[in-house]
Amino acid sequence: MIHIINFLSNLAMPLIILIIVIYGFIEKKEVFDKFIEGAKEGIKIVINIFPTLIGLFLAVGTLRSSGVLDIAIKLIEPLLHMMNFPTEIMPLALLRPISGSSSIAVATDIMKNFGVDSQIGIMAGVIMGATETTLYTIAVYSSSVKIKKTRFVLIASLTADAVGIITSVVICRLLS
Repeated sequence: MIHIINFLSNLAMPLIILIIVIYGFIEKKEVFDKFIEGAKEGIKIVINIFPTLIGLFLAVGTLRSSGVLDIAIKLIEPLLHMMNFPTEIMPLALLRPISGSSSIAVATDIMKNFGVDSQIGIMAGVIMGATETTLYTIAVYSSSVKIKKTRFVLIASLTADAVGIITSVVICRLLS
């Protein structure tokens, strides 16, 4: 069964491309010209969002290397212990809404230190699947369409991330 799934997975992209080319041929469309137009539009979008991405990467790098995360976790540690919330996953919980690559690095560190089958490792995996890189996503999408007022989107998105993180911890504790 796994071999069939792997075979179909490997065929997926070539089949999609073949279907698009056949459809374009049937409809008498210039498929390659349309592809080039799309690529040009894609490059324009990348150029428009590039400054936002640079700013986000700089902010995340500064945040990680400055030790601010460690200080924030130490400050809220008593509250976390009262709520029976594991402090080991707090770096992930704080970075996940900001940066996907940083949160992957933190989740990998958690899994290396505690093991992938440990309760903390499972929580890290569930948090990665249940949350989004909110600030990155809002910055990229809003800057690409020139939206400046993102306050309500930000509040709703960060609330959803908090619910995802808390629910991940609760469900992992209940199921283990």
